[in-house]
This record gives sequence, C-alpha cells and structure tokens, in this order.
Amino acid sequence: MIGILAIAVALLLLMYLAYRGLSLLILAPALAALVALVSVDTPLLASYTQVFMGAAGDFIVRYFPLFLLGAVFGKLMEDSGSAEVLASAIVERLGDTRALLAVVLSCAVMTYGGVSLFVVAFAVYPIAAALFRQARLPKRLIPGTIALGAFTFTMTALPGTPAIQNAIPMPYFGTSPFAAPGLGILTGLVMLVSGQAWLNYRARQARRAGEGYGEYRDDPQVVGNLREHAAGEGFDLAEVASRQPLGSLPSLPLALLPIVLVIALNLLFTTVVIPAMETGYLAEPLYGATGIEAVRGLWSVIAALVIAIGVIILTNRQRLKTLTTTLDSGANASLLPIFNTASLVGFGSVIASLAAFDTISAWITSVGGDNPLISLAIAVNLLAGMTGSASGGMSIALATLGDAYLAMGQAAGIAPELMHRVTAVATGGLDALPHNGAVITLLSICGLTHRQAYLDIAMVAVVAPLVSLVLLIAVGTLVGSF
Repeated sequence: MIGILAIAVALLLLMYLAYRGLSLLILAPALAALVALVSVDTPLLASYTQVFMGAAGDFIVRYFPLFLLGAVFGKLMEDSGSAEVLASAIVERLGDTRALLAVVLSCAVMTYGGVSLFVVAFAVYPIAAALFRQARLPKRLIPGTIALGAFTFTMTALPGTPAIQNAIPMPYFGTSPFAAPGLGILTGLVMLVSGQAWLNYRARQARRAGEGYGEYRDDPQVVGNLREHAAGEGFDLAEVASRQPLGSLPSLPLALLPIVLVIALNLLFTTVVIPAMETGYLAEPLYGATGIEAVRGLWSVIAALVIAIGVIILTNRQRLKTLTTTLDSGANASLLPIFNTASLVGFGSVIASLAAFDTISAWITSVGGDNPLISLAIAVNLLAGMTGSASGGMSIALATLGDAYLAMGQAAGIAPELMHRVTAVATGGLDALPHNGAVITLLSICGLTHRQAYLDIAMVAVVAPLVSLVLLIAVGTLVGSF
C-alpha cells in the first residue's frame, strides 16, 4: 500500500511541479529517487544509473534522429518563409467568412507536414489576429482554433504524420506511420468536425451578444512563464517573436513542396522502397538482432525528412541568408525536447521496477475486460495527463506495458496496426490539461489567460479527441483495422 501511495504522490508532484515550471531534467530523476527511497527494497543508486539512465538512454538512441530532423525541418520552413506563405495562402483563399476554418487548416497543413507547433503558432497568430478582427470574431477563440489545427488530428490520427506521437508506437507493434489509415482518417475527421462545430457555436454566441474582437493586446510578446515552458521545447521565443518579415517569400507551390514530399516519400519508403530492400542482415547481433518490421517506420520517416530538408535548402538558398545559423538553431531546438521526454521515460521505468507497480499494472490491464484496447487507451491517457506530455505519457505506458499489450492484442485477435492507432490517438486527450507546456505557451503567444480562452482549448483538444478515441475503439473492435 505504501508503494502505491508513493507512486501516486510522485505522479501528482510531477504534474504540479511541471505546471509550476520546474525542469523535467531535474524533476523526473528527483521524483524517481524519492519513490525508490520510500520503497525499502529498491536500491537508490542502482535505480538511477541502471534503470533510469538505461531507459532514458535507450529512448534517445532510438528517437534522436526524428527529433533532430523534425526540428531542423521546422526551422527551415520558418526561416525560408514557407510557413508564413502557407498560412497566408489558406487564409486568403477561404476569406474572412470562414476565418475559423482558415486558421484551423493553416495549422493542420503545416503540422501534418512536420512543422513544430511552436513555429506554427508564431506563424499563424498574427494572421489569425488580423482575420478575426476583420471578421469581428472574439480574440479569445484564437487559441482554441490554433489548438484544433495543431494539437489534435494532425498529431495523432492522420496516417503518415511525422509527429513523434505517431512514431513512438512503431517499434513496439512493428507497424508503420500509416497504421490503420482508414480508421485514422475517420478519427481525424471526427476531431476536425466536432472541434469546428464547437468553435462555430461559440462564434455564433459571440455574434448574438455583439461581442466583436474585443480590446486586447495584439502584440505576441513573450510574457510570464512563456519562456520557461517554450525553453522546455528548445525554442528561443524572444528571437522568434522579434523576427522581421522576410523580404523575399517563396511561391506557394515552392512552400508546399517540402510538406508534400514528407508525406509522399514517407508512404513510398514504407510501402515500396524498404520492403524491396534486402534486410536479412538485421538479424545479426551487430544490427540489434531485429527484423525489418521493427525499424521500417523509423527508416521511412528519417529518409523522407532528410530528402525534404535537402529540397528546402536547394530551393530557398537565397532566402536562407545564414544557413549555418538556421541549421544550428534547429539542431539545438531538438535537444531539450528529447531529453525532457527521455527523463519521463526513465521516471516511468523506475516506477515500473517497483513491486507495487505489479498491482497497478494488473488493475490497468484488467480494465475493459476482454478488450485490451480500452485499458491501453486509459493507461496512455492517464499518464499523458499526469505528465502533461503526449509523447512522455505514451513512452511510459509502452515502455512499461507495451509487451503485455501486444501479447494481449494478439491473444484477442486485434491487429497491431489498430493498437498503434489507438495508442497514438489516446495521447491527444488529457495531455492538453491546463498544465501542459504547449497550452501555456499558446495562451502566452496570444496574450490571453486560462480563464479567457482555456475552455475552448479543452473542448477541441481534450473533449473532441476523447470522443474520437471512444469511436475509434468501438469501430475498430467491430470491424478490425482498415
């Protein structure tokens, strides 16, 4: 009982102290040590060096290329002006009569193509502010609108997305980024339609009340704890916020080309190129004694991002005046996110090594009866909510219970692709609670408070994904993966 109480207290402290802005690099090992101290049968130093650091190191080794390439890709899209061009083009074509949808789609196109949500928020916010003022929509709806496009269906549901939330399940289930594509598209549409319906409802309410845009500060200044939480993602927001408009912007087709390449090449490598390769050597101990299914998804995303990065550089060389600085900034931006997530994985591994965790895992895996998809979704969602991190919660759940869920799924005749998609979608619900760093950053960029704008973020980024997750499990249970 003491061990279970210690685990619960550690998770609550993790959630509270992360909300207060304490670095996960300090917080995760400190709380892991606290739990080990309370558990008298657990050696403290061995728990840190052998369990915590071993799990954290394994995560970094496996996923560092994705964090690195994704951050560099996003920085190149930002500095070349491509992100700004895409956002402006979508808004211009849809017009102020569809201002909400225009902002959502602007965010969705960029995040589905691999652009960081922080880059998206800074690129879209000034355009959204002008558009909302022109359409007489309340500024308090801007954070929810950006969250719908950047935090939801493009992050977890749509097949092929290069988001880390879609990559982490691949080695555990032997799947690809395009796992359960039909179910992913269906789930994504539910998120988009339900979230858009909520925003439209709120806009109609505001118009009936004659609210208008409101008297707000339109300058996206870096205030309060914005720097703390954004620094946790590796971004110098003061530098981003003060960036001057580029003098020469790329054309729309040129701006869109890298995103199309990421998606198309990802699919090509997954379904054609890599399956045609001779990969028997992977069975050798030198290469991890593994098989192609365990690495195919990672290889596909890595190859697609590398080629897309090369294309951005070649087609925007004159716009990237300081290419070395851009590449360095992108590379540096990848370090804190992966170390933060790895620290959470290490924390979860220490928790999983405790005797008390056997009782907890037995309860979690029993939820849902004969359907392991239900307990899998609950475990991932709860841990994502506790840690305030979609990737962190998923990593802890899979590192501690991934093998068990795979075995349960196989015994129940559930396709690994369906388990992959349920795991990914489950990260996108409770992760967006008020203490989530991305939520705090988004509100700060918009110059708004939780009281003014969090309700709409919660409806589109918590409630809508949870409803979509229930539908995904129901349909997947009835018809299987498609």
